[in-house]
Amino acid sequence: QVQLVESGGGLVQAGGSPRLSCAVSGRTLSIYNMGWFRQAPGKEREFVAAISRSGGTIYNADSAKGRFTISRDNAKNTVFLQMNSLKPEDTAVYYCAADRATTGTLKRRDYEYEYWGQGTQVTVSS
Repeated sequence: QVQLVESGGGLVQAGGSPRLSCAVSGRTLSIYNMGWFRQAPGKEREFVAAISRSGGTIYNADSAKGRFTISRDNAKNTVFLQMNSLKPEDTAVYYCAADRATTGTLKRRDYEYEYWGQGTQVTVSS
């Protein structure tokens, strides 16, 4: 059984640059493409970014381009989301997810990911 645990959220001032972490246990991280999603109050969960098993391919949502960077350290079984220049509209619960992919194709739909963490709240104050 794969377990994902996010950390690094909290209350951040606008313009801040927190880094979220997602620790994966139960299976080796290197067999999964990984994604970050977020869900704001009253809104549907939305895709933020995804990274391939080797880290060689990255796919960002338009909202993340130029501000968020996804990365991974397979040796440490951890995935990261570096967030810069945060805005109040970035306030959401952020989730990491694992896709037991057989190809390098990165996915942006949440139903295509098999495993999920419990989420970490990021609140951006203006």
